[in-house]
Amino acid sequence: MADTTVLRRFRHTLPALAALAALSASAQSTQVTVTGRAPQWQADVAGFGDVPAERTPIATVTAGTTALRDQGIDSLGEITRLDASVGDAYNAPGYWAQMRVRGYALDNRFNVRRDGLPVNAETALGLENKDRVEVLKGLSGLQAGTSSPGGLVNLVVRRPRGDSTTLLAGVADDGSLRAAADIDRRVDDTLGLRLTLSADRLRPLLHDTDGQRWLAALAGTWHLSANQTLEAEVERSHQAQRSAAAFSLLGNALPSASAIDPRINLNNQSWAGPVVFDGSTASLRYTQTLAEGWRVQAHAMTQRLRTDDRMAFPFGCSSENTYDRYCSDGSFDVYDFRSDGEHRDSDALALRLDGQARTGDWTHALGLSVLATRYRQRMGAQAFNWVGIGTIDGLAVVPASPVAADSNTNRSERSTEWQLTDRLQSGPWGLWLGLRHTALQRDSVRTDGSRATAYDQGFITPWLAATWQLSPADMVYASWGQGIESVVVPNRISYGAQAGQPLPALRSRQTEWGWKHEERDWGASLAAFDIRRPAVTDTGSAYLIDGAARHRGLEAAGDTRWGEWSLRGSALWLQAVREDAADATVNGLVPENVARRVLRTQLGWQPAALPGLLLQGWLSHEGPRYVLPDNSIESGAWTTVGLNARYAWREGGRDWIARLGVDNLFDRRAWQETPFQFGHAYLYPLAPRTWRASIQVAL
Repeated sequence: MADTTVLRRFRHTLPALAALAALSASAQSTQVTVTGRAPQWQADVAGFGDVPAERTPIATVTAGTTALRDQGIDSLGEITRLDASVGDAYNAPGYWAQMRVRGYALDNRFNVRRDGLPVNAETALGLENKDRVEVLKGLSGLQAGTSSPGGLVNLVVRRPRGDSTTLLAGVADDGSLRAAADIDRRVDDTLGLRLTLSADRLRPLLHDTDGQRWLAALAGTWHLSANQTLEAEVERSHQAQRSAAAFSLLGNALPSASAIDPRINLNNQSWAGPVVFDGSTASLRYTQTLAEGWRVQAHAMTQRLRTDDRMAFPFGCSSENTYDRYCSDGSFDVYDFRSDGEHRDSDALALRLDGQARTGDWTHALGLSVLATRYRQRMGAQAFNWVGIGTIDGLAVVPASPVAADSNTNRSERSTEWQLTDRLQSGPWGLWLGLRHTALQRDSVRTDGSRATAYDQGFITPWLAATWQLSPADMVYASWGQGIESVVVPNRISYGAQAGQPLPALRSRQTEWGWKHEERDWGASLAAFDIRRPAVTDTGSAYLIDGAARHRGLEAAGDTRWGEWSLRGSALWLQAVREDAADATVNGLVPENVARRVLRTQLGWQPAALPGLLLQGWLSHEGPRYVLPDNSIESGAWTTVGLNARYAWREGGRDWIARLGVDNLFDRRAWQETPFQFGHAYLYPLAPRTWRASIQVAL
């Protein structure tokens, strides 16, 4: 039976394999040879201007279009493949991406940037028109006013570069299709335009998750003069797809992932509609170069999101009076959840001045900026109605109950953030200074007019680092910084006089030490970090800061090339524990869904006998993780292997690239992540073996 299943899946890739073989055999024309290490990017997300990533005292990871396509990454939630420190955090297929960095879950409202400006990531963010994805690892109090301490994700939009047209067609098991076009044109010597179009038919192996998505984007660059540039871009996107409902504990038992069919979607009722994400984003950026190396920039962005959030939602076991897991017999309560017409609107305006100065033996790279943001969330009533009992075999049928009788929450926020940076250099020594002041105003109210909250808050987040260039290839650094999160006590009677009041700003602190090496044939980095984040305890009658969640870890990354071979990888060793809680039994507990060790490696081979061919094998390993906050149940480690092939050649004056890949080659069964979300333990299995293929041509 297993062999039959493999053959059935494999038949979809036979045409792609045949095409790749034919291309290899027939490419008598000019072949494309790729040598040397992959290009090293600067990381704009760091906030210190045009400094190569290997020369900044900040841990970052960056992946461009080629790397993303080679690994089959076409959505934000899949960038967890890029680095050992980036992992899943209730990263449900069909829903918006949710990730964690260095063990802390990112906040989709505050931890995502687009060309450096804040955007809301409670939607499906497309990568089709993005030049690269950047991840800052660790505290981001200098780069963002309020954010989770894990890190920051920045999406860099692709801009016009010249005259080219690239077409792409792809297929993935079990019948997903993709078509995309990237049209880059130089209108004249001063004006360039770039149009990106993509459309996908989504048919994952996961049952009952068929859908579609598309994206259209236009970017323009106008060189007004030798010193003035105006850049504009607009993007429109749509995705409609059912999200995946997770499995859970069965009573007090962790079910075996080997006994679960990972293709079953428990969100499979006939009345369960798709989650629909519609998004529109536009930005305008003006840059002027001034005298003596100074530059001024104005950058504005607006984002409009609309979401229909729907699901046959499994939650708890009323028959056993437990509401954080499923029943011991494999049944669970099902709720009809619907929240249609959700609107999230974001606006941002940034002004920045950069320049150079000198005092004695020290050179200064100075930056002064101000960022003003506005956010509005407007919701309608929602449905969350009990409709019956489901079962983990996915065969139960329950009726719909779409009446929207529950209130939702409307939110408004404004903030003004000032940032000052100074990068000092004297010989091999560097001193990096940063300061950010944030003033914010937040309001919320239920859609029925109840539980209103409103507060103002202001705070300063400092950051500093020292670097020493040991040699042209080696740099060591030490850094210290702070980050802020702002929370308010729920406005409920049970909290008494505390109801609706803000807690003191939650100030996280991070210390980091690192080493970076960069030369032609190999690069490496090593970072040790210690992050302490205030923990909030909610007893139902009190809401208070209670100790801290402390994450200490060691990150290692490197890549090298020798002859026909290349190797790159990253590793994370993490010790995450609760400290200084009033309840001594809580101290020492490890947060759920956080692996204590992670390894990601990729081995590449470019045979000299067939220039243009790149074969890659990659391995991903994540260690054990806890399922429950009390650490009473643990999920085991898992390891997966994947293969990628890319063949590039030139024929008829056109550049061609064919790609073929397989994820989870050995069809490994395990619990990929174990989030404890909404007061409930959930289990997401590894996706089964999946094939993909694409062909790309540059006209």
